[in-house]
Amino acid sequence: MTQPIARLRRLRSVELRTHASAASTDFYSEVWGLQVVERGTEGAWLRGTGDQHHALQLTQAERNGLGRISFALATPAEVDEAARRADALDIPVISGPGPVDDAGGGYGVRIVDPEGRVLELVADTLAVPALGRDDAVPVGVTHVVLNTVDIDAAVTFYCGVLGMRVSDWSEHQMAFLRCNSDHHSIAFNQAQWTSVNHVAYEMPTVDHFMRGIGRLRHHGVLPLWGPGKHGPGDNTFSYFADPGGLVCEYTSGIAQVDEDRWLCRVWRRVPELSDLWGTAGPPSKQVREHMAGVPDPGFSALAEPAS
Repeated sequence: MTQPIARLRRLRSVELRTHASAASTDFYSEVWGLQVVERGTEGAWLRGTGDQHHALQLTQAERNGLGRISFALATPAEVDEAARRADALDIPVISGPGPVDDAGGGYGVRIVDPEGRVLELVADTLAVPALGRDDAVPVGVTHVVLNTVDIDAAVTFYCGVLGMRVSDWSEHQMAFLRCNSDHHSIAFNQAQWTSVNHVAYEMPTVDHFMRGIGRLRHHGVLPLWGPGKHGPGDNTFSYFADPGGLVCEYTSGIAQVDEDRWLCRVWRRVPELSDLWGTAGPPSKQVREHMAGVPDPGFSALAEPAS
């Protein structure tokens, strides 16, 4: 059995490639509730009310896709050890270990998973003060759902190599993986191609969650699906599309896992379990198309050709 290369402490941030970077930056800062902390010629970095320098990075690209997913490690020494173990397992290491030359700083290493997703393991990122939680805006990113062509291989890699644990299955269609007490920070959905399904942002309470939905309605932005409450994870949900067509979710109340007591469950894929409240109805063809995204070749498309 493969020994995990590191102990992931939390999901830190997500970089999304989008063909509508400017419009999406305006959406996430003026409507969704994040704050721009830095802005460059090709994108922007946005934070929530939590203590992470940024939760979301938007990068201008010809087509939508995943830039990278960033996980927090405890120390630079853990980063060095993760890089050493990844190299020993012939997992591609594309940068580091070393200082991260990017907004948010830190000391990190970037590796590539079997479907070409770039994963950043980083410690000592820039500290920012947590903000007040009175407004109905997100704390930060809480989970990412990824479409995969081989759910078993994806689960094997993220559990065996990254030390994540399976919290629940939704039949053999979805797998929910955790790295701390949150029910899931990554979930995989069996699909026809590799892509981002959606990114979820934590609202502190159900009240914040509903008031956030109200703010979006005030701006003329209606949910693709929701509000409702999922069975797996026990969290509220309401899904929206950003200007680039990528799906973003408000959520609250994610189940907390007691490692000594939790039993992994296989949920049936029926409407009454996908939405315990019965308020959202089944997902529409439109939301399924948005969540399918477009085929994402991952790192192979990002890497520059050799000169």
